[in-house]
Amino acid sequence: MSVPMTFSTQKKLSTILEPFGANEISMEEIRNTLDATQMFKDIEWAQIQALSEYIQLYRAVPGTVLFSEGDKGDFMCVVLQGCLDIRKQDMQHDDKMVATVYAGRSLGEMALVDGEVRSATAVVKEPSVLAVLTHDSFVEITRDKPALAVKLLLKIAQLISQRLRLTSGILVDYLEK
Repeated sequence: MSVPMTFSTQKKLSTILEPFGANEISMEEIRNTLDATQMFKDIEWAQIQALSEYIQLYRAVPGTVLFSEGDKGDFMCVVLQGCLDIRKQDMQHDDKMVATVYAGRSLGEMALVDGEVRSATAVVKEPSVLAVLTHDSFVEITRDKPALAVKLLLKIAQLISQRLRLTSGILVDYLEK
């Protein structure tokens, strides 16, 4: 069962990204790629197969702003190929590079949990392929496949926890200078 994205999310993504054609990549390739990512590495194969029905694939060219700090967060994505820079504005409203997200990594996970505005800007650095899971599709997963939803939430919590620990360490190093 394929779950369509909401019109607003699909329209926005389709204006900045090129959707993958159905014949360009097989569901098997999608499943294998998702299985190899950090976000989904501990999820059972059958659940990855189920998840792949809720995901849309897009191509992104360098310089594309996937989302901006302050935008409503309504999707997350996994970088299947390429990489994106993550930028955050400082107190003077200057963009500062805070991370680069490479293939196999995810970004925007908090949008599935809280739906709040984006805390940073994501800009495509290299030609990329992105697997997108919208908030609405995630809600469908919680209804249709609750065990999968729980695993996804646990994985998101682990990733956010790892990032918070890393950020706390960086903050301590900064304060000691």
